[in-house]
Amino acid sequence: MLPTTSDLPELLVEYDQWVCWREQTRGDKQTKVPVNPHTGRFASATDDETWGSFETAREYAVDGSANGLGFVFCNDDPFVGVDLDDARDPETETPTDWAKSIIDELNSYTEISPSGTGYHVLIEGELPPGRNRRGDVELYETARFFTVTANHVETTPTDIIERTTALAGVYADHVADEDEPENTDSERNTESSDGDDEPTETETSSIEASTSPNEALSDEALLARARAASNSAKFEQLWRGDTHGYDSQSEADMALACLLAFWTGGDTHRMDRLFRRSGLMREKWDAVHYADGSTYGEKTIERAENVTTEYYSPSGEQGQQAQAESDTGEYDSSVNSVADSSSVAGVQPSDNEGTVYEREKARIETITRLEQRLRELEAENERLRDERDIERAKRKALEDDTSQESSPTGIIYRLKRVLSG
Repeated sequence: MLPTTSDLPELLVEYDQWVCWREQTRGDKQTKVPVNPHTGRFASATDDETWGSFETAREYAVDGSANGLGFVFCNDDPFVGVDLDDARDPETETPTDWAKSIIDELNSYTEISPSGTGYHVLIEGELPPGRNRRGDVELYETARFFTVTANHVETTPTDIIERTTALAGVYADHVADEDEPENTDSERNTESSDGDDEPTETETSSIEASTSPNEALSDEALLARARAASNSAKFEQLWRGDTHGYDSQSEADMALACLLAFWTGGDTHRMDRLFRRSGLMREKWDAVHYADGSTYGEKTIERAENVTTEYYSPSGEQGQQAQAESDTGEYDSSVNSVADSSSVAGVQPSDNEGTVYEREKARIETITRLEQRLRELEAENERLRDERDIERAKRKALEDDTSQESSPTGIIYRLKRVLSG
């Protein structure tokens, strides 16, 4: 059943940041795609023209054109959304201990997710800087959307409360970076039963995690190895967000994605997580760009993973790696003389990641040339249209002059001109 205004916090309803959502099958997974309540086409969490009022969204969904309603977070509202996945037993209708502690600490409006296996907590506040997800906890502040059910948790307030201080505590305990590897059981199995509490509720559907041997290394250790490889200058340039030498940022995005595919063993979830930490991250990453509802970031990750055929493998050197990591997770190459990745068993960057990158770069260059040619043709077409319009205007003026000369007034005017001559 769709929520009504009386079911929801009044402050939330006041914002015209509502969309609908429609469930779609992507691969073997059900995802929730945001829908523009005005047109029925895909909505974007970064384009407010694809949002509407609560009444508009509900009116569109009420006849079955959509499965439900969603609220988009943006910089113009005071809200933070806390998404707790795999946090509720639908049979006993009880939260897990860790979820209950978060809900109790935040003490703001909370509702049950569409799947019945998670919770959405809405607060007023500011999200701490840094990562926004770990395991089954994800925090949204902008360029995301929440599905909204109005299935209120009765033990929580019916209003959205200011909880910046409490949020900082939740962030420190459940989301902030840790020194140890992050591949806990909950993080390796983040896909919920119906996927509705994944980042698929956001404009970007969550990219499924795949377990790889590289998960034995923390993100910091893996990045340190990439920075110690023979092509570290290229990696470091892209990681900083420097697109010098690339025809477009999209080309640079693909280059970094290919490198991340190599280093993560093709773990698309980890590729996405790491890319979001890079200097290349931008709003476009989470924007829906494709007819199937896929975001730009999803397609970039997918293409990079598809063209990568060989991967870095840390097998056989975990013991050395453990000695080489400092307390901060930094990798000290002097400990075991790993100066570049070619000295690590099974790693040949010049033959693997370099080849993959060059092959993908050639494809992108072809696409770029075609796009440039298309722009040139469009410009030429525009020029021809302008010339046509000018000729039409001249013809119209000539016709008007001819018509005027053949009128009685025109005849008298010509006669006077002849007599005066």
